Amino acid sequence: MFPKTLALIDDDQDYAEFLAQHLRELGIGVDVFNNSNDLLGELNAFSYEFYVVDLTLPGIGGLDLIDLLRRRTAAGIVVVSGRLASEAFKQVVHAGADMYLSKPVQFEQVALTIEAVQRRVSQSRQQSAGWTLDRRARQLIAPDGARADLSDIDISLLTCFVGAGGEAVTRDSLLSCLLAAKGGAASDDLSATIYRLRQRIERATPMPVPLHSKSRVGYVFNAPLTQIL
Repeated sequence: MFPKTLALIDDDQDYAEFLAQHLRELGIGVDVFNNSNDLLGELNAFSYEFYVVDLTLPGIGGLDLIDLLRRRTAAGIVVVSGRLASEAFKQVVHAGADMYLSKPVQFEQVALTIEAVQRRVSQSRQQSAGWTLDRRARQLIAPDGARADLSDIDISLLTCFVGAGGEAVTRDSLLSCLLAAKGGAASDDLSATIYRLRQRIERATPMPVPLHSKSRVGYVFNAPLTQIL
């Protein structure tokens, strides 16, 4: 999983061009900037899906650039730098970077790091986009657009989670939903029903299912969940 667009900001022109060529061969659209001010002068400066940043740059410094980028975008940011100060890793992480690689580093390692960070960023974006309970279609719509078909009991349970607004729902409340949907339910039906619901969702989408048990309380749908009536 690689980003479609990437800004590479590094004042070592030869290194930057060779790294850019390697990343382009992997299908990434790379723009190279040897000066941080050149990047910031672009209209799409904050629209890249990913940034690879050196710390020692003409224009504003690498740390300040990372801080500025993080204030304007949730894109992945990886630092590739020859700065060997013991505080470098802590500084870049505090500034908002996702990872720090120290030169010299193989291009393959840079690519693998970009791929790992991009996977996390993509999953985070999908989860924050929220899930939708479509009652009319009797489906749960995942952030990636996948649809899981639901039973009447599934819809009743998910309606409880919609009303909870991300908070845990007690077992008693969920059992009440089952009683209303089935006209009667034993206490040991809840875990089995939750398990079947999770299976339906997992068959429909590769995304992690945000439905989890909460010890001594009940269950929580740990992602934004809205409904269409």
